[in-house]
Amino acid sequence: MPRAAAAVSTTASATAASGAAIRAGGRAGTATAAAIELLREQSLATLAQQDLERRIISGEIAAGAKLNEVDVAAMLGVSRGPVREAFRALGQAGLVRVAKNRGVFVREVSLEEASEFYEVRAALEGLIGRLAARRIAADEVEQLRAIVRRMQALDKSRRADAYFALNVGFHDVLARSARNNALLANYRGVVNQLDLYRRATIARSTENMPLSTREHAAIVAAVAARDEALAERLLAEHVLRSRARLQEALRLAAPAG
Repeated sequence: MPRAAAAVSTTASATAASGAAIRAGGRAGTATAAAIELLREQSLATLAQQDLERRIISGEIAAGAKLNEVDVAAMLGVSRGPVREAFRALGQAGLVRVAKNRGVFVREVSLEEASEFYEVRAALEGLIGRLAARRIAADEVEQLRAIVRRMQALDKSRRADAYFALNVGFHDVLARSARNNALLANYRGVVNQLDLYRRATIARSTENMPLSTREHAAIVAAVAARDEALAERLLAEHVLRSRARLQEALRLAAPAG
């Protein structure tokens, strides 16, 4: 082959290879951008889910409230896609329900459902008490004692919302001190759904706060003493007594007839 022709052929081959590389690079770039966008959407969905869960559990968004996709997206500063995914995750967690042709609503838990949740929680709390007595750290015991002192300070004022927050914090510290992630995840799943009911009714049982505080103090003492059997029993009884006290408060508050 003449030298000039060979040069042309070589140049053409190089050009073709370069073009292929550019096209491949373009495809790779597109794939990378798509992957980054997917991760971004997933991260935003997770953040949206966490924010909505916090608002629901805290009572900022009330049980029974309708969640509008457009409004929630604007409130959180994200697109509708992450909000849609967040709704799906919250539905699986039992915190919202989807009503066909009506929309998404924060779940309302009935008395019968709450009673069942209390029974499951009693079993989980019993195990938490046993494991916490075995594994709790000294600083966690002090955290529990500090929460009990704050509960005692609230007894006279009967500030239901503040007491509710302290109660949630107490049991979460205890659950984490059991050092069992599977147990913690199941406990939080049950408690989050039960709290939809308890938050709506807590103000009706404020007279029981001093008694509840004494039970919390006894639980801390058992855990600090490393008495696994006693901690297990006290926690299970505490949950079932809480159910009984709440049911009694609701019965007394119910209209006659």
